[in-house]
Amino acid sequence: MKKTTYSKIVILLSLCYFFQGCKDEINQPDQDEPQYNQLYMPQAVKGAVIRTLIEKAEDQTLIYGANVGGRKSPDGDIKVSFHVDQDMAAAYNSTNHTSYEIPPAESFQLSGAEAVIKKGTFATEPLKLAIKTTGAGMKLFKTYLIPITITSDHMTNANLKTTFFLVRCEPDIANYPDYDRSGWKVIDFSTQESSGEGPNNGRAIFAFDNDINTFWHSQWTGSGSRLPHYLTVDMGTTTTVHGCNFIQRQASGIAGKADSVVISYSLDNNEWIKAAGIHLQPVQSQQKIWLPDFVEARYLKFTIVTTHSEQFSNMAEIGAY
Repeated sequence: MKKTTYSKIVILLSLCYFFQGCKDEINQPDQDEPQYNQLYMPQAVKGAVIRTLIEKAEDQTLIYGANVGGRKSPDGDIKVSFHVDQDMAAAYNSTNHTSYEIPPAESFQLSGAEAVIKKGTFATEPLKLAIKTTGAGMKLFKTYLIPITITSDHMTNANLKTTFFLVRCEPDIANYPDYDRSGWKVIDFSTQESSGEGPNNGRAIFAFDNDINTFWHSQWTGSGSRLPHYLTVDMGTTTTVHGCNFIQRQASGIAGKADSVVISYSLDNNEWIKAAGIHLQPVQSQQKIWLPDFVEARYLKFTIVTTHSEQFSNMAEIGAY
C-alpha cells in the first residue's frame, strides 16, 4: 500500500513539473517599437493605385485614409491631415521618367482634409476622392496623377506617406458598337497567301468576312514575305472612327499573331495620317483598342510591324467602331 501511495506521489509531482514548464514565459528580443508605431497610408503599400474610369455624369470615387502601425493601439487620438502634394507629383515624375499632370482642380475633390485615428483604434474612417469625368476639363485617354500626402504630429513613415493615384477616363465601350463591314472593300495589301491555306483562308478578304474561323495570312509559299505587312480597306463612306477591333487567328500558340500594329487613316487614299501605334495580345478573344483621338476617315490601313513569333503574320478579323 505504501509503495502504491509513493508511486502516485511521484507521478503527481512529475505532472506538476511538466505543466509548470509549459507555463514558462517566452522571452522575445527587444524590438524598436517606434519603428512600427508610425502613420502610413494603406493605399500606398502596393505602389501606385491605377484606375481606368468610365466617362459618365456621376462622380466616381476612390478611397484614401491613414493607419497607424504597432502592436498596441494608440493611447490617445491622432490627428491626420491630407492634401494634394505638388512636390510629390514632381518627385514621382522625376523618379519614373514620366510627365503626368495633376488634373484640373474642378475635376476632383477630397471628402475630407482632416481625420482622426481615435484612441484605441488603428485607422481613420475611409475618406473619398471624388472625380468628375465630364464637364470638368479631364481629357479622354489621358493619364493624370493625384498624389495625396498625410501630415501629422505623430511619427510618419516617409516611404508610405503619399498615395499616388493614376487615373484615366475612357468612354463606355457599350455605347460604341462595331461598324457593319458589309460595304468595306480591300483595296490594297502587301502580301497574302493565295493558295497554301486552302480556298477559304489566306487571302486578305478573309480578315473582313465576319467569320472568326477564316483568316488572312501573309505569303509563305514560294519566296514568302517578311514583316512589316499591311492591309488597306475602303469603308465606302467617311466615318468617325473611335477605335479598331481585332481578332487573332483562332489557333493555339503565338506563331504569327500580331504584336505591334500601326493604324493609319485617309480621306482620299493619297494622304495618310498615323492614328495610333498599338500592341495586341496573343489571345483568341476580340481586342477593342481606342484611338487616342477620334478621326474622320474613309480609308484605313493596318500595318503589322512585329508579331509575337516568326516573320509571317495572320489575322482572323479586323474592324472599327
